[in-house]
Amino acid sequence: MRRTVAIQRAALWLAVVGFCVPQAAIAGVPSAKKAPVIVDVALRDGGVLVGQVLHVQGSPLTDVPVVLRSGDRQLGVSKTDEAGLFAFRGVRSGVYQVVAAERQGTYRLWPQKTAPPSAKPGALIVVGKDTVRGQRAARTFRNLMANPWVVGGIIATAVAVPVAIHNCGSSSP
Repeated sequence: MRRTVAIQRAALWLAVVGFCVPQAAIAGVPSAKKAPVIVDVALRDGGVLVGQVLHVQGSPLTDVPVVLRSGDRQLGVSKTDEAGLFAFRGVRSGVYQVVAAERQGTYRLWPQKTAPPSAKPGALIVVGKDTVRGQRAARTFRNLMANPWVVGGIIATAVAVPVAIHNCGSSSP
């Protein structure tokens, strides 16, 4: 009977500690706005930039206007074909933005012979709602354990539960 009461008190104490931990300690940390990712792309002969516009599910988007930009200047406009492909001719090496269906990609364009081995053969724009998968669980746990309130609660629980169980068997109240 006394052991049951002690276990109930310990569970109540743990629940109280859980309510005292601020929700911000448990919630994920929002990431800061990141700089755009620049993808290396090899131009084809004659300075031709090719690319494709796809939906997030992999289907090509047809008749989508595609804009080639350099800074604030619009350099050209193209449209995608049935396979979602587009092309710009006479493009020089440099850093450009390709805008299609409210999405933008930043690409460093290289002449075909000087492109690094990691350069892609063309630009790819993926349009649609971003898909979020639960692949960051370990990182979330690490962030949780970096909070001093959480670590203090775990230590306090590790001390209080054995003390409560020990006192449950003693004759003193």
